[in-house]
Amino acid sequence: MSVFIRSSLFALFQAVVTLPFSLIALATFPLQPLVRYRIITTWARLVMGAAERICGIRYRVLGAERLPRPPFIVLSNHQSAWETLAFQLIFPPQAWVVKRELLWIPFFGWGLAMLSPIAIDRGAGTRALRQLLGQGRERLARGFCIVIFPEGTRVAPRQRREYQVGGAWLAVRTATPVVPVAHNSGEFWRRNAFLKYPGTITVSIGAPIETGNLTPEALNSRVESWIEEEMRRIKAVEGKR
Repeated sequence: MSVFIRSSLFALFQAVVTLPFSLIALATFPLQPLVRYRIITTWARLVMGAAERICGIRYRVLGAERLPRPPFIVLSNHQSAWETLAFQLIFPPQAWVVKRELLWIPFFGWGLAMLSPIAIDRGAGTRALRQLLGQGRERLARGFCIVIFPEGTRVAPRQRREYQVGGAWLAVRTATPVVPVAHNSGEFWRRNAFLKYPGTITVSIGAPIETGNLTPEALNSRVESWIEEEMRRIKAVEGKR
């Protein structure tokens, strides 16, 4: 079966399951946040299962034994929509830092709002940092981990973008350990691309970094160095397989 046909079937599956799950998500409003999370993320499990069965996209996780007890903050590279789904299966219940405007999208945004995201106005400067800190502390206190992509947007494989310091700043201000994560999802599920290519995505989890004696800038630099080096290592290993 061709990549185009597989990708078309996968897109159809997503369209069919998203609307009813959006309505289910809205119906969970009276429930506790962690209960809502576990119900709503069933959607991600279904879509990930379809990505494997229809498109042939599988994944492997290296270093899962390094994960500390939650809550912690995940700082990861960002290549495609795949990791926004897969991380819901790989890591404990989590809150995402998202643009406030995403919550206004009919159905998808309404369901996303039920997952207790940290919604910020990225154009608000220092006010956005206050939003990040206030909501971040509240989510951590509830027991959620927090997932942040320091690059700020999806970046194609072998391209670079400056790592923003906001995630490291939140980790230092809240004294929360950081877990760096590297992956190569963009090799198979490309940025804003319809076609999905079969293969095995590698997700590598680094050792947790305690933030007590670090500045946000030093922490951000350490995370960036580890992720970029690990992505080069993944590429070299995959090239030999």
